[in-house]
Amino acid sequence: MNDLLNQSILFVGGKGGVGKSTTASALAVMFAKMGKKTLIVSTDPAHNLGDIFHREINGYATPLSDDLWGIEIDPDAETRQYINGVKGNLKGMVKSNMVSEVHRQIDMASSAPGAEEAALFDRIVSIILEEGNEYDKIIFDTAPTGHTIRLLSLPELMGVWMDGMLERRKKTNKNYSQLLNDGEPVEDPIYDILQKRREKFSKVREILLDRKKTGFIFVLIPERLPILETEKAIELMSSHSLSIGVLIVNKILPNQADGEFLQKRREQEKVYLRMMQERFTEQSLYEIPLLEEDICTLSHLEGFASHLQKSIYKEEGIY
Repeated sequence: MNDLLNQSILFVGGKGGVGKSTTASALAVMFAKMGKKTLIVSTDPAHNLGDIFHREINGYATPLSDDLWGIEIDPDAETRQYINGVKGNLKGMVKSNMVSEVHRQIDMASSAPGAEEAALFDRIVSIILEEGNEYDKIIFDTAPTGHTIRLLSLPELMGVWMDGMLERRKKTNKNYSQLLNDGEPVEDPIYDILQKRREKFSKVREILLDRKKTGFIFVLIPERLPILETEKAIELMSSHSLSIGVLIVNKILPNQADGEFLQKRREQEKVYLRMMQERFTEQSLYEIPLLEEDICTLSHLEGFASHLQKSIYKEEGIY
């Protein structure tokens, strides 16, 4: 049986427009209906959770229904908080006449490429490590594919970068000890801060790589471009030792849809469904039909969740 039902942390990704946020929300509703205390977190700057649940959702856990809470992470607010944290860490370590210049350099760095992802991931790290024990399930509704992969590869990339920083810092401290401190160790608060952050990223990477705890789900529809993008995503994530275990194939034409136009679409759809079966042999594929109405109410979302649960149970042989 796939670990989807047992994993405590799930990341839901995919190409824009395939129903990713709806699927993540339906998963959250499904688990909450099972009596599992569930948190759904949107990391996509174009947040949809509030619209889906008809509720204002902010940066902290907002009740959505029984056993279900939601968070929408604001990248701008997280970047500001992240930068203020960096400034706070340097407090007392920089000469007073240099503080304003150092802060100016840090503020400039906040607009550099990657700063927003670093701040966003810092919040994700905090949610996993500090709030993970409070919930049975944490579901992350992520931004479209490229952004998701950059985000999930950060623990590995930051770990390598911080190892280099720590090694250089250690050598510098050793030289200072020999030259200026009679061989006695030098107190270095910056080294201590770097070491703590390195340990934090290491813990999160360990959790992300643990398939019993963490699952990666991609949503796609039976069309050529989403299939190709999903293939690339699987390959890229694999290069970072991250494995996509589940594909949710959304918007499949139901049998009762009739007419010549839809019949032609269905024939083409069958080709793409066969292609998925042939190409995605290491993933579990769960199929969701195209529904008659938009998912615009909680009742609609519960219906979607019901379809999802039936598909999972069917594939896994659970009755």
